[in-house]
Amino acid sequence: MANNLKNETSPYLLQHKDNPVNWYSWGMNAFEKAKKENKPIFLSIGYSTCHWCHVMAHECFEDKETADLLNEYFISVKVDREERPDIDNIYMSACQALTGSGGWPLSVFITPEQKPFFAGSYFPKPMFRHLLKQIHELWQTKHDEVIASGNEIEKAIRIEHNETEAPSQELLDTAFNQFERAFDKVYGGFGAAPKFPTPHNLIFLLNYYRRTKEQSALEMAELTLTQMYKGGIFDHIGYGFSRYSTDRYYLVPHFEKMLYDNALLITSYITAYAVTNKPLYKEIAEKTARYIMREMTDKSGGFYSAQDADSEGEEGKYYVFGYDEIPSLIGRKAGEEFNDYYGITENGNFAGKNIPNLLHNPEKNDKFEKYLPTVYEYRKSKTQLHLDDKILTAWNSLMISAFALMYRVLRDGKYLDAAEKACRFIEAELSENDNLFVSFREEKHSGYGFLDDYAFCIFALIQLYEACFNERYLDRAIQLCKKTINDFYDDEHGGFYLYGAENEQLIIKPKEVYDGALPSGNSVMSYNLVLLSQLTEDHFFDKITGKQLTFMSGKAKNYPMGYCFYLSALSMYINPPTHIVCALAGEHQSFPIDSVVRMINGGNDAYPIVNNRTTYYVCRNRQCLPPVNNLDEAL
Repeated sequence: MANNLKNETSPYLLQHKDNPVNWYSWGMNAFEKAKKENKPIFLSIGYSTCHWCHVMAHECFEDKETADLLNEYFISVKVDREERPDIDNIYMSACQALTGSGGWPLSVFITPEQKPFFAGSYFPKPMFRHLLKQIHELWQTKHDEVIASGNEIEKAIRIEHNETEAPSQELLDTAFNQFERAFDKVYGGFGAAPKFPTPHNLIFLLNYYRRTKEQSALEMAELTLTQMYKGGIFDHIGYGFSRYSTDRYYLVPHFEKMLYDNALLITSYITAYAVTNKPLYKEIAEKTARYIMREMTDKSGGFYSAQDADSEGEEGKYYVFGYDEIPSLIGRKAGEEFNDYYGITENGNFAGKNIPNLLHNPEKNDKFEKYLPTVYEYRKSKTQLHLDDKILTAWNSLMISAFALMYRVLRDGKYLDAAEKACRFIEAELSENDNLFVSFREEKHSGYGFLDDYAFCIFALIQLYEACFNERYLDRAIQLCKKTINDFYDDEHGGFYLYGAENEQLIIKPKEVYDGALPSGNSVMSYNLVLLSQLTEDHFFDKITGKQLTFMSGKAKNYPMGYCFYLSALSMYINPPTHIVCALAGEHQSFPIDSVVRMINGGNDAYPIVNNRTTYYVCRNRQCLPPVNNLDEAL
């Protein structure tokens, strides 16, 4: 029999609707029942493509004896972290405070008043059963101590340090030096395994090189981008990137593919192409975009969230090959050459099978590209991947931004079409007036958006404006930015809260500032504010931009390399890019990728058209030049 999750739309919650655990979704029904029956709450947070979430579900939540313990002693609540980042943030902070680490599945025991008193991640079945019995006994015999512990943990994660720091070049230089010390000079990336792509770090290094001409910044970014592509973290058969590498070499990935990773990686590769003009980076960006359009795009234009790591209960089964599979598919001679090129051996490189890769190849060879469609279709026929088909505002906005930048660099209309179609989807299904919603699935949207939804959507709208100069996108970005400031901004201490005035009010109100796998909403808002200040010359944005950068610099000063998306905003603020106002009279020339451009059709009193021709007003190095009709004269 289905439990209380049977009417949910989240793919993650629906994966658990037939568990013998009597799950509840987050809400007053669960909390009131816990109070009435004087039971603690077992809170389980994960997402639908999480491998270890699946493992714990199979071992524990599908097991009747374990479910009986949960049903007798606890009220069990399931949360999709991608739909409720506010809940995930609070209880992940508690887990990190209690254990020193965190991850998914996130397993937390909380009071009926939502205060955490014990937390961990994955628990194997014997340990989990023992833990359930222990916590039940503690709740019965040391109830007051458990409640007091919950109160103390709540106080600990509530504390906010409100240090500020004047924005300075020193933060950028310190981050660069930290990257140099952490850099893996042989295999690329930073630190030890596991290695996450963290594309915003690479974008920072590319921008740092562009502004300082520091060669080692470019070398670190290029080696990392090249090794990620050559390794198994890139899907050489069907394209797109997996979530991270489990080893130092980028060979064995954690096979789930996330929309946000691929959006940010498209951005980093196309930025690398714009900086270096090397065709390889363009090719990787285009192949990744092809994967998104082919496998991750809804017919209405929105982008799906993720593809699972597991097939038929095995991690990576969809992606790996035995030695004889390809020769039997395309012929012995061609197949053996294909195997040799992609590192497919008789011994295998992953549990006796093979992850195709190019790590052993110093030179790229395009002769095998013609076989990829055949191998791709064959792979699809072997087994299927679970698709998380919910459409998230924040992650869709990142992909819109990536496609807008692709168009800006390559001038290929299909990328602008994809970006604009997804933007129309957000307007139609994920927004209402100046409100945004988190996700859409089965013709329903979920609750009001969080900071990331607004910040990333504003970012996408600005990128779209800079790609095609449709004033509507800039106007909408300004409208949403003012809404975000009104609903999420902390006027007293600075910074933006994770959730706003219209969201559910939880036990604490956190501010996410650190750039992890995703840039934080505060970092992206910093970027938005700097750009809007430069695009609009609106003193309202100037004032709050200064306050936001002071707040974020205070957060970043102890470990600036952990705030790279923010540092890209700071760099634009300290070293403003070339600013161009184009008074349009007919056609216009192309603009440098690192410039900020404002388009004024027909000109105006401040920026009149000269000589009846399109006129360019250019400011560089904080100096404004005379108007010109040929942009090249001012650049």
